[in-house]
Amino acid sequence: MDNGIFVGGGGAAYGDKQYLRLGYANRHGLVAGATGTGKTVTLQILAEGFSDAGVPVVLSDVKGDLSGLAAAGRADFKLHEAFMSRAGKIGYDDYAYRAYPVTFWDVFGDQGHPLRTTVAEMGPLLLSRLMDLTEAQEGILNIAFRLADEEGLALLDLKDLQSILVWVGEQRKDLSLRYGNISISSIGAIQRRLLVLENQGGAKMFGEPALELSDMMAT
Repeated sequence: MDNGIFVGGGGAAYGDKQYLRLGYANRHGLVAGATGTGKTVTLQILAEGFSDAGVPVVLSDVKGDLSGLAAAGRADFKLHEAFMSRAGKIGYDDYAYRAYPVTFWDVFGDQGHPLRTTVAEMGPLLLSRLMDLTEAQEGILNIAFRLADEEGLALLDLKDLQSILVWVGEQRKDLSLRYGNISISSIGAIQRRLLVLENQGGAKMFGEPALELSDMMAT
């Protein structure tokens, strides 16, 4: 079928071949079943079909089950005959081993391309939610971001944010006349939350180069 991804079926025992039309691929879907029923393989076939059609695919693969997309299988694999037999039964006529273009992303940058953003791009609202700040603490964080923008100060990583919060605390009397009350205790609470985030490895998430969505759109 043109403009479709083969997902299974075929043969007397399985009915007609089943395809997913690319025009319907933006719908929500659920792949469910017991262990060993083929959920992972189904996802892999979908990803391969999209790749063949030139559609970028982003997969969140916690256990690494889908990492095999990056390497081609081998005919000397002990289950090769079983795979070929199964492919024939479901109508997978052109079954062959091949590798697909895969880029591994890793927040920690240890097992793949670093997945990073800057503090400025995350913004005060999302960062406040991440650290579960109170309304008053969120207000101070907004002040820090506004000052960084007005003064042309870069907010790239956690150390940049920690530094500007120190400066806000030092200038709090003058800044309070313009932005409202700024308490040392609230600044201290934010700094402690930043320290916890840093100790848990969050510092590796912030920095440059920041992720661009276009980086994922290779065709």
